[in-house]
Amino acid sequence: MTTTTEAAALAPVRAHMRSDASAAAERILAVARDQAEAMLVQARSSAERVVEQAAAEGRAAAAPLADAEMAQGRERAGLAVLTARREAYDELRRRVRAAARGLPGTTGYDQLAIRLADMVGRAAGPGATVTVPPAGGAVARSGQVVVDCSLPRLADLAVEALGDRVRELWTP
Repeated sequence: MTTTTEAAALAPVRAHMRSDASAAAERILAVARDQAEAMLVQARSSAERVVEQAAAEGRAAAAPLADAEMAQGRERAGLAVLTARREAYDELRRRVRAAARGLPGTTGYDQLAIRLADMVGRAAGPGATVTVPPAGGAVARSGQVVVDCSLPRLADLAVEALGDRVRELWTP
């Protein structure tokens, strides 16, 4: 656990990370939203065709069979929409990770890396070993405590922090 002083010392790092992650997420979210909309249009079109075909076959075969086909069509349509949503979410996560991978070598990254290393070392506790993973960021280990502030992990946390705002990807 961190003390109030440690939390205050980490506040600028958190604010910078949140700001960078939020800006990157907003840019990626806009692109992902456009892609998700295109995928949803295609999925809805496909779902409508499946439902229409199922309805025609059902009417021809009889009411009980029509009901079964309609249910299957709705299920396939629902699955197509869920698949499109998952693809949009995965694309957002992939793009945020790619943006994070691009941070090393940019202006201010060296200072961020130093602050991350200091932060994870203090968070892991006395005797912590701090390493810089190939993907960037910092990871500290002390006994059974592992503090992972690698850039891929921070990117994942940034996407997770969006919470319900991720629904904007597939909400028209």
